Amino acid sequence: MLRVVVGLAWIALVPALAGAQSLTMAVGTPITSLDPHFHNQAPNNAMADVVFDSLVRTDERVRLIPGLAESWRPLEDGVWEFKLRPGVTFHNGQPFTADDVAFTLARVPQVLNSPGSFSGYTRPIQRVEVVDSLTVRMHMGGPYPMLPTDIANIRVLNRATHANATTEDFNAGRAAIGSGPYRLRAYRNGDRAEVERNDAWYGPRQPWQNVTIRFVASDPARTAALLAGDVDFIDQVPTGDLERLRRDPRVHLSEVVGLRIIFLALDRSRAGATPFVTDNDGRPITSNPLNDRRVREALSLSIDRGSITERVMEAAAVPSGQFLPEGAFGHVPGLAAPSANLVHARALLAEAGFPQGFRITLHGPNDRYVNDARIIQAIGQMWTRAGIRTTVEALPWAAYIPRASRQDFSVFLWGWGSVSGEASNPLRALTATFDPARGWGASNRGRFSHPEHDRLLAEGLRTLDDGRREALLQAATRVAMEEVGIIPLHIQKNAWAMRRGLTHVARVDEISRPQDIAPAR
Repeated sequence: MLRVVVGLAWIALVPALAGAQSLTMAVGTPITSLDPHFHNQAPNNAMADVVFDSLVRTDERVRLIPGLAESWRPLEDGVWEFKLRPGVTFHNGQPFTADDVAFTLARVPQVLNSPGSFSGYTRPIQRVEVVDSLTVRMHMGGPYPMLPTDIANIRVLNRATHANATTEDFNAGRAAIGSGPYRLRAYRNGDRAEVERNDAWYGPRQPWQNVTIRFVASDPARTAALLAGDVDFIDQVPTGDLERLRRDPRVHLSEVVGLRIIFLALDRSRAGATPFVTDNDGRPITSNPLNDRRVREALSLSIDRGSITERVMEAAAVPSGQFLPEGAFGHVPGLAAPSANLVHARALLAEAGFPQGFRITLHGPNDRYVNDARIIQAIGQMWTRAGIRTTVEALPWAAYIPRASRQDFSVFLWGWGSVSGEASNPLRALTATFDPARGWGASNRGRFSHPEHDRLLAEGLRTLDDGRREALLQAATRVAMEEVGIIPLHIQKNAWAMRRGLTHVARVDEISRPQDIAPAR
């Protein structure tokens, strides 16, 4: 029935859908779990926002707004108090109380086998005090201005419902019970999720009674589904389709420069041979060349970022030499994207003992980031021209994640969307020394480590003055970039497409949610 109704609306080009009750979305990346504490990545977080809720939410510019907490304030150095929203219930009727907050914060670091843990957001909390059913205090052990920002990333669960729930219970649907704007109706791994409106939600009434979220990894298939009227809305619009869709009167586009940095991670976990770097005869190099800053810089200088953004990304990205775009808190003025310089790159390789270069395999996903497989192919050609003979291997995301998390690769493509919109988020996740006890480096898959970087970051995280904190985060960013802890490539522009008659609030954090889509008035 849904497909017939959507098809007729498409053919008739009806601009107003005030009576519409159903929405079908096609998103480019499948989620890896319905457990909101299992894997910190944008598609999972988008799905979590549909079913679950957090104390603090963010708007489309990732500014903090009230969620399950109506207000929050620091009481003294290291203590934050949150006043909770009364009358909230979970989808199964269980009441929401401060005890659920305490339970949730205790659960986050206990989730097993997480490929991208949320524990970095909860580690600074030393003690949770339940003052009464609607008041909770979090004791930090010292000044910590980032707590409300951190808490925005933690979706709240119910102790009575989830005390013994495993990640498998969430994925089976049994435990996927939140307090968000929609409740889960069905989930088929890798295929789709179906949700229905939660009429008891405290927020704005959602226009959609039923939403189907289809996972369609193929770029051409998503566009074709939209143009055929099989879906109403798609994300990750293929760059090659943007101009054509802009000219199509049946289609509306929603675009914004985002917060996702695309970069290369480099294996720093091994002092000895790294698995995909050999000499020119194919023999392993006994000492990992990637531990030499000159080699890392040579790899970076061999990349023509402007060519990638213009030709591969078709202007749907901006070259970058750091984590965040201009205007974001912690962006470093003057730290521009490195310009390609093959002469200097070859000189650095020769200085490091590789005048004839070496062989390397560059890995990346082929279904996660915009044009990901094409990006690594382009870089492979650039490196080969610089004397580093490069083989490129692209893998499906589902196979790629566990291997990258095990440090199986030598150099590999990754992306990171800074959900907080400020620099401490990527610094903690991507370049802080890997330290599960501290909650740092959860996505530092290359295992970069630098004591001065960590010192600056730690000081920034406990500095209340905004100007001073930003300066410290900028300094930590400079260390990471000067040491080539990662090789930044570009920041993506976010693009969505939908049929006429719909409006969409474009989010800089790139997540795609039904609550951001509405019938045009």
